[in-house]
Amino acid sequence: MGKMFGTDGVRGVANHKLSPELAFKLGRAGAHILARDGAGNRMVIGKDTRISGDMLEAALVAGICSAGVDVIKLGVMPTPAIAYLTRDLKAAGGVVISASHNPVEDNGIKFFSASGYKLPDETEEAIEALVEEECADVPYPTGGDVGRSYQMDDAVDRYVKYVKDNFSTRLKGLRIVVDCANGAAFQVAPRVFSELGAAVLPIFNKPDGININDGCGSTHPEALMGAVVSTGADLGLAHDGDADRVLAVDAKGRLVDGDQIMVMCARHLKEKGLLAENTVVVTVMSNLGLHLALRESGIRVVETNVGDRYVLEELLRTGARFGGEQSGHIISLDHNTTGDGILTALQLLTVMKESGRPLDELASQMERFPQLLENVRVEDKSLVMNSEVLAGAVKELEQELGGKGRILVRPSGTEPLVRVMAEGKDMEQLKDIVGRLANLITKLK
Repeated sequence: MGKMFGTDGVRGVANHKLSPELAFKLGRAGAHILARDGAGNRMVIGKDTRISGDMLEAALVAGICSAGVDVIKLGVMPTPAIAYLTRDLKAAGGVVISASHNPVEDNGIKFFSASGYKLPDETEEAIEALVEEECADVPYPTGGDVGRSYQMDDAVDRYVKYVKDNFSTRLKGLRIVVDCANGAAFQVAPRVFSELGAAVLPIFNKPDGININDGCGSTHPEALMGAVVSTGADLGLAHDGDADRVLAVDAKGRLVDGDQIMVMCARHLKEKGLLAENTVVVTVMSNLGLHLALRESGIRVVETNVGDRYVLEELLRTGARFGGEQSGHIISLDHNTTGDGILTALQLLTVMKESGRPLDELASQMERFPQLLENVRVEDKSLVMNSEVLAGAVKELEQELGGKGRILVRPSGTEPLVRVMAEGKDMEQLKDIVGRLANLITKLK
């Protein structure tokens, strides 16, 4: 990967690191490469509800049009909706302006290919190279060759129809509290579940440009947990700012994470003969309980590095179609080309309706092992990760767990941190293990 693009596009504080000037250049470079390689001479662009979205959208549109490519503006839309509409409109590519679950001051720019997938490393690197060269190789067309900008007024309707057409299950009889994170799901999610027959109570569905993810959404589900209990709902659903994730809350107010959702859905797919390659792809952060529950069902689990792009790469490599992350970023290639919180929620609701079982009973299929994570600030991540002393200590401490737990030490992809995670049955033992490793890493740095 280059220096500009991370695992989920270009991110930074809007109007600072992620400036309109940079957005303009990204628009020019992205349009030049994707229109050259893609299926047409137009791109689609959508955004979440952040106040900085308008500013960055204006700069991106100017950049794309200056490269001679037309732009279809979708407005506020979930990230997976932009992936879908890129394919449906046969565009050369799509652009998402969002920083997902990050606070409002951050924003991000990421691209989709004409097929609706996130760009491969080599394409991102080509865009980055053009930006670093001030887009010197990108022509400036004139006259009638300059790109035009169009607003699509029925983007929400198109995506709602697409989502509903993916599932035949009716949700009549279910009462659902939907936390929209004051983000991109605020129109689409309540409408989808309502039109499928559920009684829906939306919360955090009044974005004002600055309240996205503020004490709400999948990273702050506490208010949702209380609302489910106080309203007597059957369950709650929590999206993040761009609606590519979902977590659930059962009727007793207990959080149901992405690992538990994957176990429920994977077992259901296997029972119906629909689990491709009999495989689920997860990251190394997935709970040990997931591995045990899927193993009991005869389902193969494949692990990747942390990040949904790595899950997707492994799905495409193996021919599997289902996988994701503990965070609720779950990919089902039978339904979309990227993580889709609303479609994932419908998969979960389908399991509930077809099994006739409440969410708490379904979630109990997986025992969630205690996990303890500590971030250790270091000066040289490579030095720490290549330490034979650290490797020896990890091996020795894993023996103390006696095969009933695991230890994961990995560097942060974006910060000067080494993350130490231990998992097992005994929290006190985990605290001791993580503390000893953290102390050792502090001495190594």
